Amino acid sequence: MASSSSSINMNPQIKYDVFLSFRGRDVRHNFISHLNAALCRKKIETFIDDKLNRGNQISPSLSSAIEGSKISIVIFSKGYASSRWCLNELVKILESKNKYGQIVVPVFYLVDPSDVRNQTGTIGDSFLKLEERFKEKIDMLQTWRIAMREAANLSGFDSHGI
Repeated sequence: MASSSSSINMNPQIKYDVFLSFRGRDVRHNFISHLNAALCRKKIETFIDDKLNRGNQISPSLSSAIEGSKISIVIFSKGYASSRWCLNELVKILESKNKYGQIVVPVFYLVDPSDVRNQTGTIGDSFLKLEERFKEKIDMLQTWRIAMREAANLSGFDSHGI
């Protein structure tokens, strides 16, 4: 077996093949249900956060699920940027990408990748609503903006082209 001289440490605690990050209200009963079913039919072990309680911070179990996944698929939808939960997940996913070399695949579901990158259009409108709620937390808002830009610059899929 060939070895790689990468400076990234693979996480030895891999539990899932794929972690799915999405705004439930936008895509749970259409896109995600079909994607998850297709992955499961192929015996791909997915983590989907439909049974977790929402809170201000990412729970240790969710953090562990993100870190313990080989791949994260981030489904950017119209409301994704209005959810602090989604954006905190995104930050954690990108940390896992940088720390463990996790593969991150963005999917732009009925949104333009450049709107995610630049927080314009419907994504920008969603982010402005969030910005109003968290106007005193400028560092957090900046972290979320950077994470969205970084993820939107990754190679992914645009539903407009599918």
